Amino acid sequence: MEEAGDVVFRLNQQGQLLFASQRASARLGGGTPLTGQTLGKLIADADQAQWPPALAAVLDTRAPRLLQVRLKTPDIEIWHELRVSCYNNADGAPELLVVGRDMTAQHATEERLRHMATHDALTELPNRLLLSDRMRMVIANARRSGIGFAVATIGIDGFKKVNDGLGHPIGDAMLRMAAQRLRKTLRDSDTLARVGGDEFVAVLPGTISEAQIKLVTGRLIATLQSPFDIEGHTIYMGASVGVAVYPEHAEDEVRLLALADAAMSRAKETGKARAVIHSPSHIGPPQHDISLEAAMFQAVREGEFLLYYQPIVDARTRAIQGFETLMRWKHPTLGMVPPARFIPIAETNGLINLLGAWALKAACVQLKQFEDVARRNLYISVNISPRQFRNDKFLEVLDDALAFSSMRGEQLVLEITEGTLMIDPVHAEAILSKMAERKARIAIDDFGTGYSSLAYLKRFPISVLKIDRTFIRDLPAAQKDGAICNAVLDLAKHLDLSVVAEGVETEEQLHYLAARGCQYIQGYLTGKPMAANVALAALEDSIHANVVPAELRQVHP
Repeated sequence: MEEAGDVVFRLNQQGQLLFASQRASARLGGGTPLTGQTLGKLIADADQAQWPPALAAVLDTRAPRLLQVRLKTPDIEIWHELRVSCYNNADGAPELLVVGRDMTAQHATEERLRHMATHDALTELPNRLLLSDRMRMVIANARRSGIGFAVATIGIDGFKKVNDGLGHPIGDAMLRMAAQRLRKTLRDSDTLARVGGDEFVAVLPGTISEAQIKLVTGRLIATLQSPFDIEGHTIYMGASVGVAVYPEHAEDEVRLLALADAAMSRAKETGKARAVIHSPSHIGPPQHDISLEAAMFQAVREGEFLLYYQPIVDARTRAIQGFETLMRWKHPTLGMVPPARFIPIAETNGLINLLGAWALKAACVQLKQFEDVARRNLYISVNISPRQFRNDKFLEVLDDALAFSSMRGEQLVLEITEGTLMIDPVHAEAILSKMAERKARIAIDDFGTGYSSLAYLKRFPISVLKIDRTFIRDLPAAQKDGAICNAVLDLAKHLDLSVVAEGVETEEQLHYLAARGCQYIQGYLTGKPMAANVALAALEDSIHANVVPAELRQVHP
């Protein structure tokens, strides 16, 4: 025990030291013998509560116990892991043996790792993880006290120019200086975190009035407007700030941060170097739903996504010519989730590539079943999202779907919006040409609502124009809508393009379009979106009548 590298003690049942090794006496007693003292007095005040129950448990159960405590030295407190065991001495009385291992290095490493996990490496400010923890605490305090707080998102204006023009080392140095300035501007009770490249978040307990918010945000903006002198460069920057208030605007962490971020974006859009407090009138599209996104990945694994099919019919005979494929999500508790909610999320997280590839292959296979029932050639129309269209693997996905289904390319119509084509016209032209080589037909979806550049009708290999429902809804009474439809139909006739009118819901609309040469229509009048088995039944019923059954012509309420 004297030669051991660890500190070693022998104690009686009361915890009094009967023996302390030389190393223990040297480290904890400054060379003074420790025998006669109680071990509890050597344990730091903050950790003393652990000792009495550990002592009692070892004496009661005779099972060894481990506990981590700080032991006092004449100068500092040192972390030790104590292993406490019980045995009987020569007289048969229980005694305790305590062996203490120095844990200083391990604790320092653990503390360093904890700091790295919760702080931004560049600025040493709290990161998103610690910000989330702090916000939960502030929300809990606000609920107890009834006093709200503000969340401010701070974006540095023009930071990208610094990074691109002067290099990342200068940009990093500027971010460190900006963090220091912002921290000095705030109170000790406030939390400042770095959550992105040039984006910070400040949590301001008790700051709820407009006057208080303007005072704080004014200081934050002003401190970043002072010039930054870095390695011989004098840099002038600014900041845009967005603010959301608890509980006035939201009562949960995610929503508060989303609203503050949206307000900051509005500040940038409306002139920069200013602060915008969230207002309900500023709410734009629905915010990204984190819980719904998580559910989407689960839905893919559980097979919750479905394909529905809406008939595209001949405007004169009403015979079904094909189907547009529409994706649906049947959630086990939410029911049918609208595509407007989940498609944008899938576009953002990349899940649309997986879903789109599945939909394309499944639709091509389904067409074969439709044709077997109809006993004639049909076509299937599939929407291609912007992200799918830009994916390098898209042509491979297309080839796989055609090969797997043994379908001819001309039976497939790929619907693409005008905006998708105009993002990168050079890339679009190359991809569309390769799609045309595979005989697939290209349709411009929602024609007239996007860029509406007539040049692409000449430049790209387009076969079909789909007139958006916004131009159909008020026909035949709306003269301007009628003029637009007439112009599209006339243009398509001269360019040898097919036209599909979307959103047809009344007989008057159908007769108006058919009389002006529109070949195909699609809408609730002639068939609402339906599951594959219902679509098969519709085809079966229409074999003899050559029309869409009446029950499928119901206008959606």
